[in-house]
Amino acid sequence: MKTAILIPCYNEAKTIEKVVTDFKKAMPHADIYVYDNNSTDNTDKIAKDAGAIVKYEYQQGKGNVVRSMFREIKADCYIMVDGDDTYPAEPAKEFEKLILNGEADMVIGDRLSSTYFEENDRPFHNTGNRMVRKFINMFFKSDLNDIMTGMRAFSYNFVKSFPIQSKEFEIETEMSVFALINNFKIKEIPVEYRDRIEGSESKLNTYRDGYKVIMMIVALIRDEKPLLFFSIISLILLIIAGIYFFPILFKYFSTGYVLKIPTLIVISTVVIVACIIFFVGVILHVLKKQHSENLEHHLILLNELKKE
Repeated sequence: MKTAILIPCYNEAKTIEKVVTDFKKAMPHADIYVYDNNSTDNTDKIAKDAGAIVKYEYQQGKGNVVRSMFREIKADCYIMVDGDDTYPAEPAKEFEKLILNGEADMVIGDRLSSTYFEENDRPFHNTGNRMVRKFINMFFKSDLNDIMTGMRAFSYNFVKSFPIQSKEFEIETEMSVFALINNFKIKEIPVEYRDRIEGSESKLNTYRDGYKVIMMIVALIRDEKPLLFFSIISLILLIIAGIYFFPILFKYFSTGYVLKIPTLIVISTVVIVACIIFFVGVILHVLKKQHSENLEHHLILLNELKKE
């Protein structure tokens, strides 16, 4: 059974040697891959000297790196961790055990139930993590503690069936939602979180990347729950139409005259659009159901190929 440690990196020269060394000590049987994403500080050379297998992804962004890792590496267990030395290597053994025993398709390193809020001194990041967690759990009826952690483990089936759309840091949110929607087995293990060492800078931009994550959540709700998404839009349009329609109706009952005919025409158009949007949601819901069935067939085929 092969285990691969996947470390996406961009300018992590100050920490990558320790990360590789720690995982070599904790998981001596695993292959350690460092994917360099256009670093300018010799991250790749340091990782290679530390004993990692270094590969390159030239399209900038963590999502692009993960896409390449998942396409190129074949293993029975994949453990992905950031190269900034904010996660310990020791829990990887338990991650691996859950994946290889078939108890989980994705293991989440739960920072938020551990030391994250004490170690992380960026309050907007803390608020963002809570907000994303609340939205995901509400819309997808889940109870995950950490949606955006950078330490996870995956099964072969998950990795080879995950159609990555994200290009940057939204990738963690996309992974969590994909696993929830498609009924993959998820386990969470609390892991210690350490803030970055002095001189090591985060690549996250609180506002820009936070906006991208929110847009990703909206897009995932639209794509994965189209009936709910388009029904909400239809309902909003009908409420707006009702606000303008009922005063005209009441005026008609009291006077016998129809006033504001142009407004009535606009209201009628809005109602028609709302109905069309609702039926678009119905059609997409049926297509999504068919897609889910196709994914199940794909997973069965993956299992058969894996046995061969």
